[in-house]
Amino acid sequence: MSAEATNPGAPLRKRGRPRIDLRRIGRVALLGPVSRDRLPDAIGHVADAHRAHHPDADLVILRKAYVLAESSHRGQMRKSGEPYITHPLAVTLILAELGAETTTLTASLLHDTVEDTEVTLDQVREQFGEEVCYLVDGVTKLEKVDYGAAAEPETFRKMLVATGNDVRVMSIKLADRLHNMRTLGVMRPEKQARIAKVTRDVLIPLAERLGVQALKTELEDLAFAILRPEEYEHTRALIAGSGGTEDPLTEIAERVRTTLRDADISAEVLIRPRHFVSVHRVRIKRGELRGTDFGRLLVLVSEDADCYAVLGELHTCFTPVISEFKDFIAAPKFNLYQSLHTAVVGRDGAVAEVLIRTHQMHKVAEAGVVALGNPYTLDSTAAQQSEPADGERADPTRPGWLSRLLDWQESAPDPDTFWTTLHADLAQDREITVFSTDGGTLGLPAGASCVDAAYAQYGDEAHGCIGARVNGRLATLSTVLSDGDTVQPLLSQDAASGPSPDWLDHARTAAARIAITGWLDAHPEDAQALVGQPDPPRPQSQPQQSQPQQPTDEASSGRSKQGARVASVAVDGPGTAVRLAGCCTPVPPDEVTGFTVRGGAVTVHRQECPAVARMQAAGRPPVGARWNDDGDWRDAGECRVTLVAESFGRPRLLADLTEAIATADAAIVSATVEPPSEQRVRHTYTLHIPDAAGLPALMRAMRDVPGVYDVSRAQHQTSTT
Repeated sequence: MSAEATNPGAPLRKRGRPRIDLRRIGRVALLGPVSRDRLPDAIGHVADAHRAHHPDADLVILRKAYVLAESSHRGQMRKSGEPYITHPLAVTLILAELGAETTTLTASLLHDTVEDTEVTLDQVREQFGEEVCYLVDGVTKLEKVDYGAAAEPETFRKMLVATGNDVRVMSIKLADRLHNMRTLGVMRPEKQARIAKVTRDVLIPLAERLGVQALKTELEDLAFAILRPEEYEHTRALIAGSGGTEDPLTEIAERVRTTLRDADISAEVLIRPRHFVSVHRVRIKRGELRGTDFGRLLVLVSEDADCYAVLGELHTCFTPVISEFKDFIAAPKFNLYQSLHTAVVGRDGAVAEVLIRTHQMHKVAEAGVVALGNPYTLDSTAAQQSEPADGERADPTRPGWLSRLLDWQESAPDPDTFWTTLHADLAQDREITVFSTDGGTLGLPAGASCVDAAYAQYGDEAHGCIGARVNGRLATLSTVLSDGDTVQPLLSQDAASGPSPDWLDHARTAAARIAITGWLDAHPEDAQALVGQPDPPRPQSQPQQSQPQQPTDEASSGRSKQGARVASVAVDGPGTAVRLAGCCTPVPPDEVTGFTVRGGAVTVHRQECPAVARMQAAGRPPVGARWNDDGDWRDAGECRVTLVAESFGRPRLLADLTEAIATADAAIVSATVEPPSEQRVRHTYTLHIPDAAGLPALMRAMRDVPGVYDVSRAQHQTSTT
């Protein structure tokens, strides 16, 4: 196996390039700057690596940056005993190997000068320009991050703010951490463990999100060796033991080359060893490892179409393992990754995993955002258009997940909430794209629901969401979205409405969870009223109503908090508390009757409510009840009612129904849309109406909505105790 698999601390190098001796570079650095007509020998390797990716790169600025870095760090030593200049040189070399552009490499050479020497940002700006100054300033802020246990959440929040406007800052930080992890052996074990833990929990997921697989895999192995030494040693022994036997991937790779050559497909077929953590994961998944589990085949071609041609030949000439096929070219991962994944069966049943991609896809797969170059090399007009008024810059290469991360970190109420949601967000390993009805797109994590889409599109306005349409069909807020869905959240006209605690069960994005939690914390009484509220409404012992009725000598008669008169009922028996049943939501002029419930209160039902028949059958004596106002129910005041609308499914149906309700001056308290059955849809609305006399007109207006064939009062099955 290659050194990549057997030595996790080995730097990534192109084939044929000599090993880089940082101690020798350090000795050269101590000799001071050389003449101005050539590059210092100490950065010769950086120059070679940079020219390999950018043949026309101007290296003068690199020489100038090295001279400043070396002179400013002269006399400083690392804990390993090496001259300090070896660190920025190593970090810059890592980025040069990945293909970073000249500006990033210049900033990398200078990334510690402002923090650790007398060099100022103004000097950097004057000598190297605004872009390099911006990057050095961002990395300097990261150097101040304290990864101590108590400070971790808040300091990492600051790190995101410092780096979020330019992903190149985070790329330099990742390369900086990689070199520090390579040389971590000089530190105390407890400090090694603390740094490795933060690397594992935060920086490795960020490297994955940025698509920088070359950094991510080596960081994983280094952290694995420190945090789980026994499992690391076991995995190392397995990899070392596999090198003494004939590699079955070699035989399969040769067969693949022959197959593609016969099909006249120009391709490069390589054996790509798995790194330590990858081998460990395969062992956990499969138990006993096979010879082909220590690596994968990588097929590189020139054009996208050739990828599918290779796939066709492999599936024709080999037995494919269909369950292993994934198309990340048609649907790229959230971190820009593109490739075809498949697996084929060789002789003796050996299964080989195969990755198929173009050379450009491979470059992006290894280097991620680093391979995209300078995102600000735009023409002057485009640059001006992308420059916001507040001076912050919008990075055209910044992934959607990072934009969302920066948005919700401002709303996180405290560091612990931020830290918890950050871990959950970074744990998401796949992203989907859904479309809004106006043609816009929303990037969401896999498993996201309509709740997430509502908050992603409308922010805090989504508190009033009552449902959604997915691909033109009515759907509940808990509906899980798929890649490519079109979603339209439907908002209530009632500005006072808010989310249910149940929404937290369906929210997958940090933005949605923080917004919902914030509303519930700010409205504890409303939140408590919604806890455990079933659909249909609650049993009679906990009825849904706009205001609790207050008892009088003979009846309950009250007013709302705003002073408006509320419909009230009188019952037989002085000093009796009265409640309107939530199962049938009676309103004037319904014929009503009451039953005594636990605690001595009387719950009033409509005469035709199924609960009335059940309680009479059980021998429960009824209590006489009647509407107040001497029977003049036409001026009974505001009340709450539950209506059921049955309709045929069609586009805009829910929007038209809610519009009809709003036109009748009714406010939606809660709404439920059942999944369509045979093109028929059932809607249940609990409404607050300003006057019971308007109920017949409201029901007629709802029946007039095209597609609605019936509107009736709710008759929920419930029990009374």
